[in-house]
Amino acid sequence: MNSENVKSKFNVRKIAVTGILSALSIVLNFTTLGFIMIPGLSIQVTLMHIPVIIGAILEGPAAGAFIGLVFGLSSFYTAFTSPMPTAFAFRNPLVSVLPRILIGIVAYYVYYWLSKVMGKKRDAISIGTSAVLATTTNTLGVLGTIYIIYAKKYISALITLLGLPETTSPAYIFLSAVPNYIAEIVASILLCIPIVLAVRKIRN
Repeated sequence: MNSENVKSKFNVRKIAVTGILSALSIVLNFTTLGFIMIPGLSIQVTLMHIPVIIGAILEGPAAGAFIGLVFGLSSFYTAFTSPMPTAFAFRNPLVSVLPRILIGIVAYYVYYWLSKVMGKKRDAISIGTSAVLATTTNTLGVLGTIYIIYAKKYISALITLLGLPETTSPAYIFLSAVPNYIAEIVASILLCIPIVLAVRKIRN
């Protein structure tokens, strides 16, 4: 097989994988499949960022950024149909779209750098670390932009929604997300490592 055929095969594969993971991201966003409630705890684990991380590691930063864009646009659209008092913040693409694009970019370059340093024998560590930092990018990116742009308005919405004291600090925006963030870190590690390794094994 000549180099042009190989390149064409890889391009078709990249488009196919990107399309499938983008579609999965949309399905997760618009159905209950994208959320897992932990029994006995008020913790909701979001899974929409998982396809972005997997796509970035498998197919590169452009694919990851595109899947992140699809995730972000889905979230952006949902914000206009949601009755939640906090939905207004996600009608700003700086909150709902930009951090999701960055998930794919961070996931790829963290994985790329670590795989160069640690080698393929420790691929699971590289994938896991990439998943952790990409998830962190999503959480801090979304909450950080909300805090910078809408801190007072957003905390007022949370006070109304959750019945919090009127004196609740805007820092609660971050503090309230800690349990969910930890759960999403665990989920990203448990899902991304076996899926990426399995796909790599099939390809090889």
